[in-house]
Amino acid sequence: MRNLFYTSLFLLVCITTNAQKDFQGMAVYESKTSTSDFKTRFEGNKEISPEMQKMIEERMKKMFEKTFILNFDKSASIYKEEEKLDAPGGQQGGFRMMSSMMGGGGTYYKNVKDKTYTVDKEFMGKEFLVKDSLPKLNWKMESETRMIGGYNCFKATAVRPVSKSDFRNFRPKKQEEAKEGEAKKEDKEKKTNFMDDFDMPKEIVITAWYTPEIPVNQGPESYWGLPGLILEVNDGKTVILCSKIVLNSKDKVEIKAPTNGKVVSQKEYDETVLKKMDELKDMNQGQGRGGMQIRMGN
Repeated sequence: MRNLFYTSLFLLVCITTNAQKDFQGMAVYESKTSTSDFKTRFEGNKEISPEMQKMIEERMKKMFEKTFILNFDKSASIYKEEEKLDAPGGQQGGFRMMSSMMGGGGTYYKNVKDKTYTVDKEFMGKEFLVKDSLPKLNWKMESETRMIGGYNCFKATAVRPVSKSDFRNFRPKKQEEAKEGEAKKEDKEKKTNFMDDFDMPKEIVITAWYTPEIPVNQGPESYWGLPGLILEVNDGKTVILCSKIVLNSKDKVEIKAPTNGKVVSQKEYDETVLKKMDELKDMNQGQGRGGMQIRMGN
C-alpha cells in the first residue's frame, strides 16, 4: 500500500513538472502612442501641402500604432511586431529609421530566470544585437482591480528612467523655444546636438495591469517582475493593451534569443543612435536646411 502511495506521488510530480515545462502561451498586444506633439510641428506650416501632410499623418500612424505578438513560457518570452505587407515602396529611408525608434522592428527576447534580455535592432542599415540585464522596476502594488479580456487584473505602478534611443516620449520643442536655443548656442559658439531640438523627461511613471490567473513573470516589451502576466501598460505617451490570449496551443513556438548583429550593451546602442542623429543634423545644417530633417521614401 505504501509502495502504491509513493508510486502515485512520483507520477503526480512527473506529470506536474512536464506540464510546467510544456506550458506556453501567446498574447497579442495593440500599442498606440500619442502623436499630438508631433502633429503640431506640421500644422500651419505653409511649406507642407495638404497632400504631403496627409501622407505624413498616414505614415506616422503606421509608426505609432502597432500590433505585437508575445510568445511566452515559464522562464522566457519573445516579443515581436506582427508582420504586415507594406504598400509598394513600404517604409524606407527616414521613416523606416524612425519606426525602429518608435519601438518597432526586431525580436525582443526576455529571460526572467537569468534576468537578461536580447533584442536585434536595425539602425541606418546596420544590425545590432543589444544584450543587457533586464531593468528592475520597484513595483508598487495598488488596491485597484479591473477586468481585461475576461481576466481579473490588479494595478501596479513604478518609476523608470527613459531610454535615450526610444523616441516615443520625446516632445519636439516649440519653434520659438528651438530658435532661442539655437541663438544661445551660436552666441556661445558651441555645437548644437540632436537632443537640443527636443524635450525628454528623465523618468516616467508606469502603470501596469497584471493578472495572477496567468502566473508567469512576463509582459510586453521590457516589462516583467509582477506575479502574473501584464495585460496593459501605460508608458508615458504609449498605451500597450492585450487584445487576445491563447494558452497551451498545439502549435508550439520556439522561444530563443536572436543572434544576428553586432553585440553591444544598451548604453552603447543609445550612444550610437544619438551620435548618428547628431551627424545627420550637422549634414542638414551644412546644406542650409536648418534643423533636423528626415528624408521620406528612398
